[in-house]
Amino acid sequence: MTTEHTAHHYQAIAAIPDVATYCHLRQAAGLSAKTAEAAARGLPASLFAVQITLDNQVVGMGRVIGDGGTAYQVVDIAVLPEHQGKGLGKMIMREIMQYLQQHAPPSANVSLIADGPAQDLYAQFGFKHTAPASVGMAYKV
Repeated sequence: MTTEHTAHHYQAIAAIPDVATYCHLRQAAGLSAKTAEAAARGLPASLFAVQITLDNQVVGMGRVIGDGGTAYQVVDIAVLPEHQGKGLGKMIMREIMQYLQQHAPPSANVSLIADGPAQDLYAQFGFKHTAPASVGMAYKV
């Protein structure tokens, strides 16, 4: 599954990023830092991952994690700051939605945690606030 946008030569490639790329993209995009150890453990367990490349350099990514049947979570949507505002978040989400539509059963729960204005991106793909019926919660180790 490769989507090419010739105007900027961005490509969406279904592939899990390597540890260094993953850690760099998260930090550069302003997401919380993850250790190399955590990334090395978690990345291979991805259900789906997409990387956005420009001239063979990874400039964005997104992943889906979960159990592959009942629960899916969209995570790690990150685009390098110099490439933001060019539709790459939408490109990542289109790839993720295509994966979910092809693989998630109708009864599956698909969730994500939206940071700030990212909620506007996710709303374009049908994600809705769950509050007040339910609220996201987190536990930090």
